Amino acid sequence: MHGAMGYLARPDRIARRQDLSVILPNVQSIILVALDYTTLQPPATLLNDPMRGRISAYAWGVDYHAVMLPRLEALAGWLQEQAGAAVQHRCYVDTGPVLERSHAQQAGLGFVGKNTMLIHPKAGSTFFLGEILTTYLLEPSASLRETMCGTCTRCLKACPTHAFPESYVLDARRCISYLTIELKDNIPLELRPLMGNWVYGCDICQTVCPWNRFAPETLENDFFPTDDDHIAPPLANLLQLTEDSFREQYANSPIYRIKRARLVRNACVAAGNSRHTSFIPYLHDLTHDTSVVVREHAQWALRQLLYL
Repeated sequence: MHGAMGYLARPDRIARRQDLSVILPNVQSIILVALDYTTLQPPATLLNDPMRGRISAYAWGVDYHAVMLPRLEALAGWLQEQAGAAVQHRCYVDTGPVLERSHAQQAGLGFVGKNTMLIHPKAGSTFFLGEILTTYLLEPSASLRETMCGTCTRCLKACPTHAFPESYVLDARRCISYLTIELKDNIPLELRPLMGNWVYGCDICQTVCPWNRFAPETLENDFFPTDDDHIAPPLANLLQLTEDSFREQYANSPIYRIKRARLVRNACVAAGNSRHTSFIPYLHDLTHDTSVVVREHAQWALRQLLYL
């Protein structure tokens, strides 16, 4: 169910996930860290405004890779100093072939929920994971229970695209986060009307999770949005993005990774779902865009608005 994420099925990636020594010879331990990104919840009127696109909370601030990786390297350097000997290491923040969630569960950072997220009973699921692979031998910490969801199925029922065929199983091909971030080509026609105004990621299965009422507010200032447009940017602005304006606006954001065409494609879908004909001129312009994918989604959105 990995969709277009073909790298997940590559034999070399599978070998690394199965045996960490393929990544780092003589690896003895893996250190897992979690960093909260929860900020104050904005008003629902902002999040649900059909004139705006909605961005997942983890991307409201600075790119978390830039925040976490230097600190992991510093921690690894400190460990080598304490060891008093040559210690090799590798650091990752969701960029390597490492089963972060599984290792984190074993390390005691949480349990796996029915929405496939790692959940800590005192911190919810709104945190990033990072890890250090090291040749230094450490005593393992105790794991938590495999799951603590009980009979709750709020996340499964809340997903608008029905991306959970069963508990603890995610079909990425139907997940809004996958569709807006990982999928490079055309979004399936039948899923577009179900995506609402999401233009980057999705938080629905986390927002409804009861465990997230315990999520602490982050201490990282870099994760706080500087204004409402970093939470829910006006769709009109997104539909008019150029390569230069995209780079200027999102250079320090996780959103930069998907590039301009994918974000505009997502904005076209949100505009088509908005029922607001004021977007028609922008969509007309995008039917001549240099990106084939943008042109197709602009034409789809126009059809939605012209035949209301």
